[in-house]
Amino acid sequence: MSEQVPENLQEDLSKVIEEFEKKCQQNPNNVMAHHHLGLVYLKAGQVADAIKMLERAIAIDPMSAESMINLGAIYFGKGDLAKAQELNEEAIRAMPETAQAHANMGLIWQQRNELDKAIAAYDKAIQYNPKLATVWMNMTAVLTMKGEDERALKAAQKGVELDPDSPLAQNNLAVALFFSGEMKAAKQHMEKAKELGYSVDPNFVSRLNQELA
Repeated sequence: MSEQVPENLQEDLSKVIEEFEKKCQQNPNNVMAHHHLGLVYLKAGQVADAIKMLERAIAIDPMSAESMINLGAIYFGKGDLAKAQELNEEAIRAMPETAQAHANMGLIWQQRNELDKAIAAYDKAIQYNPKLATVWMNMTAVLTMKGEDERALKAAQKGVELDPDSPLAQNNLAVALFFSGEMKAAKQHMEKAKELGYSVDPNFVSRLNQELA
């Protein structure tokens, strides 16, 4: 899960906070001002204030799916899966075609080891936005755990296609190729993952080298 921080956020967060606080004071019903203030608070490490502002945005507009998604991301980071689930489900009810909310639900189910539910949620996210690379990466991990090697390989290939510089995507593809019996290609992508800074599982490296010996 990731928070959607305003694009042109300045480096001096105190000034940005002051600016958005003024906007919220001037118009207490300005949903986006409260929403963005929450995200800036979060970037500044003021988590309690971020939660308060995002909750205020939702109170102003109970259909504010974006605020629900970002607040859910905070609770997910705090380990409160129940609250994260509640907020993402509310976001889906408010805006059913919100890919990120479905993607977040997939991650929640994945954390709970509810793999079939995770796959269903990721499928929904892909249906609404097939270009979310992280969804394909997470889908790869779940399909690999379920032993669905063919689907895992396709998902891993899509993840690399969308984000070739992602060390996780490269590692996922290496693992998927390994389980599909394509050892040389797996080696190439494993090395690429290492180049990009990924800490490849030593056990995987050992197994792959044994297969190539």
